[in-house]
Amino acid sequence: MKRITYSLALAFALVTLLMWAGNALAADEAVEAAKVDGKWDMSSEGPNGTMTQTLTITQDGGTIKGTITGRRGDAPLEGTVTGNRVSFTVKRQNQNGDTLVMEYTATVEGDSLKGKVHSERFGDRDFTAKRAK
Repeated sequence: MKRITYSLALAFALVTLLMWAGNALAADEAVEAAKVDGKWDMSSEGPNGTMTQTLTITQDGGTIKGTITGRRGDAPLEGTVTGNRVSFTVKRQNQNGDTLVMEYTATVEGDSLKGKVHSERFGDRDFTAKRAK
C-alpha cells in the first residue's frame, strides 16, 4: 500500500512539474506585439536630400495595414509586428507603370521607429519615424 501511495505521489509531482515547465515555455514564446497603430512622421535621407512621409497604421494583434503618404502620393502598406520588431511592404507604381517594392524593417522604442528600407532600385537606406502628436 505504501508503494502505491508513493508511486501516485511521484507521478502527480512529475505531471505538475511538466505542466509548469510547459506554461513557462509558452509564456516565453508569447511575446506581445508592440503597439504601432496611429500616425507616424517618417523621414529618410535619399539622393535628393531628406524625404518626409506619413505612415497611417491600423493594427490587429501582430498584423498591420495602412497607408504611406508622401510627395509621390498615397500607397498601401501591409506587414507584421513581432515583439518590438515591425516589418512592412509598400508597392507603388512608377511613371512607366512598373511596380516598385519597398521593404521596411524597424525596431519600436516607445514612440519611435528606427530601421532600414530596401528596394531593388534604390538599395538600402536608414529611416526614422516618430509617433505624430
